[in-house]
Amino acid sequence: MSELRRGWTTGACAAAAAKAAASALSGGGFLDPVSITLPKGETPAFALAETSAGEGWAEAGIIKDAGDDPDVTHGALILTRVAQGAPGQGLRFFAGKGVGTVTKPGLPLAVGEPAINPVPRLMIDQAIADVSDTMDLDVTVSVRDGEELAKKTWNRRLGIVGGLSILGTTGIVRPFSCAAWIASIHRGIDVAVATGRDHVIAATGSTSEATARGIYKLSQEDCLDMGDFVGGMLKYMRRHPVARLTLAGGIGKLTKLAQGARDLHSGRSQVDFTALSDFDVGEAVTAAEVYERNGAAFADWVAEGAQREALAMLDGAPVQVEIIVIDRAGNILSRRDFA
Repeated sequence: MSELRRGWTTGACAAAAAKAAASALSGGGFLDPVSITLPKGETPAFALAETSAGEGWAEAGIIKDAGDDPDVTHGALILTRVAQGAPGQGLRFFAGKGVGTVTKPGLPLAVGEPAINPVPRLMIDQAIADVSDTMDLDVTVSVRDGEELAKKTWNRRLGIVGGLSILGTTGIVRPFSCAAWIASIHRGIDVAVATGRDHVIAATGSTSEATARGIYKLSQEDCLDMGDFVGGMLKYMRRHPVARLTLAGGIGKLTKLAQGARDLHSGRSQVDFTALSDFDVGEAVTAAEVYERNGAAFADWVAEGAQREALAMLDGAPVQVEIIVIDRAGNILSRRDFA
């Protein structure tokens, strides 16, 4: 099997586009291809997809290539405009069309700032410095159709409105690393802590989230898109506690948690049927089939075990944990109160 092809983050694309635009603004023409230096020293080159210029400004666009990762921004056009600023102002960043603005505390950017993360800002700074004699510049990053693409991300829950975030800590997208997903879980917890929330929902999927939200009438902003990453979520919450955590999920995934799994993806953990000797397992090949044979007793065992494992991962952090176990239709099979 061939190795999966890696790609480049929106931050790397924005920095490369900034370098090309700054070169044109300085009289050196648009660099095409344009190379930049990533935080770990790699020097990829990017082809320009669009260029434009006017009095006191230049803009370049790069099509993001996420490699073999199923990234929502793969194929998006990242545009960076560099314009002359006032003497002594330094580099100023602005959110163009399709790039969001921060509206809640807890993120690594202040409220009101364009959602261009700190490392991409440093990359843009370095890229421009390579070709420009002045750093008194206004930098505007845009993403074509970014507002629509943002609807497929967690930005709204994190308080980023109007578009996407410009991301990347290394400049490299590693296929199926799930780094962006886990980072979003962390940022969700950060926002919850910073805004003083005392109760959040972490669910394995949309059905379990809807069930838990229906009980408490909480908004989507009070929910963490945990997915399969229960271990990563709890490990981070151990250091950044929220008073009450409702952990909701299907009986299959929560059975794996009850058996000690930290990653609930079907490709990385499995239900151990040999360890279910206290129940009638028969020829069952799913936890749902075990439930059909044993009823509430099995669901209660799953809820108790999932709570026990979650509390163990929290390791004494001041977080109370509730467990809600559901079936595929969202019906509650067992519920274990906060402990």
